[in-house]
Amino acid sequence: MLGVNLWLGFPYMFLICTGALQSIPGDVMESARMDGAGAWRAFRSITLPLLMVTVAPLLISSFAFNFNNFTLIYLLTGGGPDFVGAPVPVGSTDILISMVYSVAFGTGSNDYGLASAVSILIFIVVGVISWIGFRRTRTLEEL
Repeated sequence: MLGVNLWLGFPYMFLICTGALQSIPGDVMESARMDGAGAWRAFRSITLPLLMVTVAPLLISSFAFNFNNFTLIYLLTGGGPDFVGAPVPVGSTDILISMVYSVAFGTGSNDYGLASAVSILIFIVVGVISWIGFRRTRTLEEL
Protein backbone atom coordinates (compact mmCIF):
# COMPACT_ATOMS: atom_id res chain seq x y z
CA MET A 1 0.00 0.00 0.00
CA LEU A 2 2.87 2.37 0.77
CA GLY A 3 4.38 1.82 -2.67
CA VAL A 4 1.05 2.57 -4.34
CA ASN A 5 0.73 5.83 -2.41
CA LEU A 6 4.26 6.86 -3.32
CA TRP A 7 3.83 6.16 -7.03
CA LEU A 8 0.45 7.88 -7.22
CA GLY A 9 2.02 11.15 -6.05
CA PHE A 10 5.28 10.86 -8.01
CA PRO A 11 4.03 11.76 -11.52
CA TYR A 12 2.34 14.93 -10.26
CA MET A 13 5.43 16.11 -8.38
CA PHE A 14 7.62 15.19 -11.34
CA LEU A 15 5.47 17.16 -13.79
CA ILE A 16 5.34 20.24 -11.58
CA CYS A 17 9.11 20.21 -10.96
CA THR A 18 10.06 19.69 -14.59
CA GLY A 19 7.61 22.38 -15.68
CA ALA A 20 9.05 24.79 -13.11
CA LEU A 21 12.59 24.00 -14.24
CA GLN A 22 11.68 24.56 -17.88
CA SER A 23 10.07 27.90 -17.05
CA ILE A 24 13.33 29.36 -15.72
CA PRO A 25 14.53 31.77 -18.41
CA GLY A 26 17.77 30.88 -20.13
CA ASP A 27 18.80 34.55 -20.07
CA VAL A 28 19.00 34.47 -16.28
CA MET A 29 21.26 31.43 -16.26
CA GLU A 30 23.40 32.90 -19.04
CA SER A 31 23.84 36.16 -17.16
CA ALA A 32 24.86 34.22 -14.04
CA ARG A 33 27.51 32.39 -16.05
CA MET A 34 28.75 35.68 -17.51
CA ASP A 35 29.00 37.15 -14.00
CA GLY A 36 31.27 34.26 -13.08
CA ALA A 37 28.87 32.11 -11.07
CA GLY A 38 29.78 28.44 -10.99
CA ALA A 39 27.29 25.61 -11.30
CA TRP A 40 26.71 25.36 -7.53
CA ARG A 41 26.31 29.12 -7.06
CA ALA A 42 23.87 29.36 -10.00
CA PHE A 43 21.83 26.50 -8.60
CA ARG A 44 21.77 27.89 -5.05
CA SER A 45 21.14 31.53 -5.96
CA ILE A 46 18.96 31.29 -9.07
CA THR A 47 17.53 27.86 -9.81
CA LEU A 48 16.52 26.83 -6.29
CA PRO A 49 14.72 30.08 -5.33
CA LEU A 50 12.85 30.20 -8.64
CA LEU A 51 11.96 26.52 -8.30
CA MET A 52 10.80 26.90 -4.70
CA VAL A 53 8.29 29.61 -5.63
CA THR A 54 6.44 27.01 -7.69
CA VAL A 55 7.10 23.87 -5.68
CA ALA A 56 6.78 25.14 -2.08
CA PRO A 57 2.94 25.16 -2.00
CA LEU A 58 2.98 21.62 -3.39
CA LEU A 59 5.46 20.51 -0.72
CA ILE A 60 3.34 22.09 2.02
CA SER A 61 0.16 20.39 0.86
CA SER A 62 2.06 17.11 0.52
CA PHE A 63 3.27 17.50 4.11
CA ALA A 64 -0.25 18.16 5.37
CA PHE A 65 -1.56 15.11 3.49
CA ASN A 66 1.17 12.80 4.77
CA PHE A 67 0.95 14.15 8.32
CA ASN A 68 -2.64 12.96 8.46
CA ASN A 69 -2.30 9.82 6.33
CA PHE A 70 -4.82 7.70 8.21
CA THR A 71 -5.54 5.14 5.50
CA LEU A 72 -2.09 3.55 5.36
CA ILE A 73 -1.90 2.88 9.10
CA TYR A 74 -5.50 1.77 9.44
CA LEU A 75 -5.38 -0.70 6.54
CA LEU A 76 -1.87 -2.08 7.14
CA THR A 77 -1.64 -2.51 10.90
CA GLY A 78 -4.72 -0.96 12.50
CA GLY A 79 -2.31 0.90 14.80
CA GLY A 80 -1.29 -2.25 16.61
CA PRO A 81 0.26 -3.92 18.41
CA ASP A 82 -1.26 -2.04 21.35
CA PHE A 83 0.74 -0.75 24.28
CA VAL A 84 -0.29 -2.73 27.35
CA GLY A 85 -1.42 -0.56 30.24
CA ALA A 86 -1.71 2.69 28.24
CA PRO A 87 -4.49 4.98 29.49
CA VAL A 88 -5.80 5.40 25.93
CA PRO A 89 -5.96 2.80 23.15
CA VAL A 90 -2.72 3.61 21.35
CA GLY A 91 -0.57 1.25 19.33
CA SER A 92 3.09 1.18 18.41
CA THR A 93 2.41 1.95 14.73
CA ASP A 94 -0.20 4.66 15.34
CA ILE A 95 0.20 8.15 14.01
CA LEU A 96 -1.74 10.97 15.63
CA ILE A 97 -4.81 10.72 13.44
CA SER A 98 -5.13 6.93 13.79
CA MET A 99 -4.71 7.33 17.55
CA VAL A 100 -7.55 9.86 17.51
CA TYR A 101 -9.72 7.35 15.65
CA SER A 102 -8.87 4.64 18.20
CA VAL A 103 -9.70 6.95 21.11
CA ALA A 104 -13.00 8.10 19.59
CA PHE A 105 -14.30 4.88 18.06
CA GLY A 106 -12.04 2.19 19.47
CA THR A 107 -12.40 -0.43 22.12
CA GLY A 108 -15.44 0.46 24.20
CA SER A 109 -14.24 3.67 25.87
CA ASN A 110 -15.32 6.29 23.37
CA ASP A 111 -13.60 9.43 24.65
CA TYR A 112 -14.85 12.03 22.18
CA GLY A 113 -13.51 14.96 24.22
CA LEU A 114 -9.90 13.73 24.14
CA ALA A 115 -10.22 12.84 20.46
CA SER A 116 -11.57 16.31 19.67
CA ALA A 117 -8.79 18.00 21.64
CA VAL A 118 -6.06 16.02 19.88
CA SER A 119 -7.71 16.72 16.50
CA ILE A 120 -7.65 20.44 17.22
CA LEU A 121 -3.97 20.20 18.19
CA ILE A 122 -3.22 18.36 14.93
CA PHE A 123 -5.03 21.12 13.03
CA ILE A 124 -3.06 23.83 14.85
CA VAL A 125 0.32 22.12 14.25
CA VAL A 126 -0.35 21.54 10.54
CA GLY A 127 -1.79 25.06 10.20
CA VAL A 128 1.22 26.73 11.83
CA ILE A 129 3.71 24.74 9.77
CA SER A 130 1.74 25.53 6.59
CA TRP A 131 1.54 29.22 7.50
CA ILE A 132 5.30 29.37 8.09
CA GLY A 133 5.90 27.59 4.79
CA PHE A 134 3.66 29.96 2.85
CA ARG A 135 5.32 32.98 4.50
CA ARG A 136 8.71 31.63 3.40
CA THR A 137 7.30 31.13 -0.11
CA ARG A 138 6.19 34.75 -0.19
CA THR A 139 9.71 35.90 0.69
CA LEU A 140 11.03 33.78 -2.18
CA GLU A 141 8.62 35.52 -4.57
CA GLU A 142 10.09 38.88 -3.62
CA LEU A 143 13.61 37.88 -4.75
